[in-house]
Amino acid sequence: MITTNNVSLQYGKRILFDEVNVTFKEGNCYGVIGANGAGKSTFLKILSGEIDPNSGSVALEPGKRMAVLKQNHYEYDEVRVIDTVMMGHKKLWEVMTEKDAIYAKPDFSEADGIKASELEAEFAEMDGWNAEPEAAAMLSGIQIHESLHEKLMKDLDPTQKVRVLLTQALFGNPDLLILDEPTNDLDIKSITWLEDFLLDFKNTVIVVSHDRHFLDTVCTHVADIDYGKITLYTGNYSFWYESSQLALRQRSSANKKAEDKKKELQAFIDRFSANASKSRQATSKKKMLAKIKVEDIRPSNRKYPAIIFNQKREAGNQILELNNLSKSLDGNPLFTDLTFEMNKGDKIAFLSDNSLAITALFQILMGEIEADSGSFSFGQTITTAYLPSENSSYFESDDNLIDWLRNYSENKEEVYVRGFLGKMLFSGEESLKKCGVLSGGEKVRCMLSRMMLAEGNVLLLDEPTNHLDLESITAFNNGLKNFPGSVLFTSHDHQFVQTVANRVIQLKPDGFKDRMRTYDEFLEEEAKLEAELAVI
Repeated sequence: MITTNNVSLQYGKRILFDEVNVTFKEGNCYGVIGANGAGKSTFLKILSGEIDPNSGSVALEPGKRMAVLKQNHYEYDEVRVIDTVMMGHKKLWEVMTEKDAIYAKPDFSEADGIKASELEAEFAEMDGWNAEPEAAAMLSGIQIHESLHEKLMKDLDPTQKVRVLLTQALFGNPDLLILDEPTNDLDIKSITWLEDFLLDFKNTVIVVSHDRHFLDTVCTHVADIDYGKITLYTGNYSFWYESSQLALRQRSSANKKAEDKKKELQAFIDRFSANASKSRQATSKKKMLAKIKVEDIRPSNRKYPAIIFNQKREAGNQILELNNLSKSLDGNPLFTDLTFEMNKGDKIAFLSDNSLAITALFQILMGEIEADSGSFSFGQTITTAYLPSENSSYFESDDNLIDWLRNYSENKEEVYVRGFLGKMLFSGEESLKKCGVLSGGEKVRCMLSRMMLAEGNVLLLDEPTNHLDLESITAFNNGLKNFPGSVLFTSHDHQFVQTVANRVIQLKPDGFKDRMRTYDEFLEEEAKLEAELAVI
């Protein structure tokens, strides 16, 4: 379908890609993974022709149509929403506009009639008469209400624009679909709709995403960017991660016989294949895992941070109690009369249609702002550690990372502080970076070092996976699962929430829901309620 031939790209001394040769075949969905800065988005731009490599070429099979998720949210501001979607099929849109222009001519000639007839035939061949209904149905599926379809793009809010541009890329059954972070700014319903769409999509998809649940659901293959090369692996992200970790453990096991290692790998493949067949994952549908050979499984060279949360002291039985807590913003209620008691060991996921509601709740609990009414109290044995969603105020100094972290440490010795930075992959010269030059992901990793130093027994985490790469998210996820204390958190990462939370609290302007269950169980319950209401 699309092939790269000796593609190389270098910026100064930094080599992103070195003679990359890879073919993406029809009917597969490829998840492109790699550490932050590895060049995932850059590679998609090379494939789409947005940027040129220093050497090498990209070849799309003749006659095939490519569609790309646009990142410029202002490009179509003066265009109707429904038209923006149909413009995703460039050839169809050109035919539509050309024939409409002919029909609008005041001096319609015989030549115009012949040309219009040719365009009508071409239009019908592309199923043009169903284009607008199809675009409208797709917009509704991704939560863009029918009342918005005739509006201009500039009249939509940023999250709605993202959904329209995603629909544009999906429209018209492209032969090759390139998606860079398609789940950003999508709610759970829209993500589920997109997953179902891609599971039914028969052509080629190449996608970059930090959402592991999404990658696991839709991907048949993983395209791993490492050391300037791209290697394709059969299976979804979880299969790639778990198999590479198993291979890594085997490599360090000098005493294990080769035959025993082979049996262990085969048992892993069989177990994963059986689990996949019970889910809606694309790996099961395509029956790819059955074709994997033991020899295909290799250890990854990727480095994972060591995110380990220890408690300075174990918490008592009294953790946190809220009584009728309420907060409004500009006269609009964020949450009202929030009342609950946190149990020892609870890991509570907070949900809300308005992320500001959860941020406000955490800020109240951390003493940064006050509630409008109500009260809360932590138990006497409780010490907290907090990861805010906005952290720029913590990095306004010109300190290097060692001095920055030393400010939050009781033990001021450099070796001790360096140890915590090293766990977050800041070693050697990296630990001497200035605060002002850090990327978003580096800032979050610094904040995690600060949290680990605090050794709190209650953690508050506001969108903790923002800006992190898949390696950091995976390590963070594992660290929270192993944490013996209590956690209050919110995240758009489905797998993160599902594997950590044992309780879900949903905030609404006029009330709340409190359920002692996993995230998937909560979503299943909500879907049933919605279906029952729809029948009524």
